[in-house]
Amino acid sequence: MHTIMLNKMPVEVEWKSIKNIHLTVYPPNARVHVSAPVQMTEDAVRLFLISKLSWIQRQTETLQNQDRQTAREYVSGENHYFKGLRYRLNVIERDISPKVKLQGRQYINLYVRPHATPDKKAEVLREWYREELKQVIAPMVEKWESVLQVKASHWEIKQMKTLWGSCNAKTKRLIFNLELAKKPLHCIEYIVAHELAHLIERLHTNRFRALLDTHLLAWRQIKDELNEFVV
Repeated sequence: MHTIMLNKMPVEVEWKSIKNIHLTVYPPNARVHVSAPVQMTEDAVRLFLISKLSWIQRQTETLQNQDRQTAREYVSGENHYFKGLRYRLNVIERDISPKVKLQGRQYINLYVRPHATPDKKAEVLREWYREELKQVIAPMVEKWESVLQVKASHWEIKQMKTLWGSCNAKTKRLIFNLELAKKPLHCIEYIVAHELAHLIERLHTNRFRALLDTHLLAWRQIKDELNEFVV
């Protein structure tokens, strides 16, 4: 991966065996990435980026102005999301093993020991999200392996900064972003289908998009919804 500075803005450049240059601004942090044909020179890539500068700036501004949650303090009354729904956090201090339980569709009850630090509260909630997301993703992976006639060798959940998921087509290993636990189920399913489709087509080519068009008609709308804001 190579970096080009464009008006003090870092742009990732990756040369690949492709026919056309592709420019993407990724949420949530407006990371700018270019996939360029191997025969394209760095100067040619720079000229292309200059021609697209106003578009890049608009996309960056849009992402930076999106609604975001304030810094977490993990105190009662905070808003937290789960499966696309907003809940109020209810911190309950008791001398028992830490745990999390939903109370209807309104509250996430976070049980912690007295004087637990914000970091500890965050850890307990994070691991609860992880276990819940595993239960959601497991049947989705099984379903889409059958639909696409592919088989992942392994999948796991990790905290990721800029991607909702990733796929190593060579090893057939998938990674899903822990933040998906906060998203609606149809958004999670889109990412599962998306990553498994990469086992058929590694790049975001017309063939890849055709796969999604065939099996998940509304994927473009879901993608836009998924990237609307960060919770």
